[in-house]
Amino acid sequence: MFDNKERTDLDHLGEFGLIEHLTKAVELTEKSTVKGIGDDAAVLDFSGNKALVSTDLLLEGIHFDLRYVPLKHLGYKAVQVNLSDIYAMNGMATQITFSIGLSSKFPLEAVEELYAGALLACTKYQVDLVGGDTSASKQGLVISVTSIGYAKAEDIVYRNGAQEGDLVCVSGDLGAAYVGLQLLEREKRIFLENPDIQPDLEGKDYIVERQLKPEARRDIVQLLATLGVKPTAMIDVSDGLASEILHICNASGRGCKLYEEKIPIDPMAYDTAREFALDPTVCALNGGEDYELLFTINQADYGKLVGQADISVIGHITEKEAGCELISKSGNVHPIKAQGWNAFSS
Repeated sequence: MFDNKERTDLDHLGEFGLIEHLTKAVELTEKSTVKGIGDDAAVLDFSGNKALVSTDLLLEGIHFDLRYVPLKHLGYKAVQVNLSDIYAMNGMATQITFSIGLSSKFPLEAVEELYAGALLACTKYQVDLVGGDTSASKQGLVISVTSIGYAKAEDIVYRNGAQEGDLVCVSGDLGAAYVGLQLLEREKRIFLENPDIQPDLEGKDYIVERQLKPEARRDIVQLLATLGVKPTAMIDVSDGLASEILHICNASGRGCKLYEEKIPIDPMAYDTAREFALDPTVCALNGGEDYELLFTINQADYGKLVGQADISVIGHITEKEAGCELISKSGNVHPIKAQGWNAFSS
């Protein structure tokens, strides 16, 4: 989604000219960055800490729809979803690389918008952009982000450390991003049927922002460190609560019990889901793209989390043989199944 009144064709710059144009505003602020853009590879120094690396690929028509996703928001989100993986390891993100493949339909001004969003995310989260690549694409816009960070070996949290009796916790609220997506998709359909009708998103700012401009939860990692709580297992909620808790349980060789009444759902997300005849709990379980942190803690640490409004205890870890179950508000027991987003579904 871009205003083409001002249009500079990319072939006027060429690949290297485009890279130079886009990266001239890049400033390095991380002390671990020895060398950034401008050589064959970036040089980083983590002074004895363990390096963390994660990569995400976003494809037009699969992961985003440019009919309602502003390019600046897209650049911001592409960085955020990648930083989230570093924070899910209980680490700190410090650098990213940002690569794009794009067709001739994108003028320079559109690419500038995309990079402006990425750089905004870097500035807000104190992350250096240290490299990347550009390429022509015949399949629409392609974005690949690699995030790099670090943690002390003893601080890293994996998915496989959950123990029987641990409490299951989640940050923020769940389901809002999925409900926001349903709202945007509805307005797109209406617009395609009648372009004279403007989108009606009034009063829905929160759920739309949760979809278009998510925020990785670095603050939760910092909060847990301040409280002296090290999770026993952790993962970010990208594909839905059900999928993520199953990842933890499978990796840890454990089961779990989650309680529907404990799952945090924002009132706007709840009410809008009902408007769409959707079950808000199902949206939280299977919607995805919340990028909250799901983690387990030893029961002895529970007292340290009391009074932390942004962290909810939603269940506990059981022995593997007990399976993974959701206890509904009416007391019924349901097996938890991963029905979240599948990149390879037709």
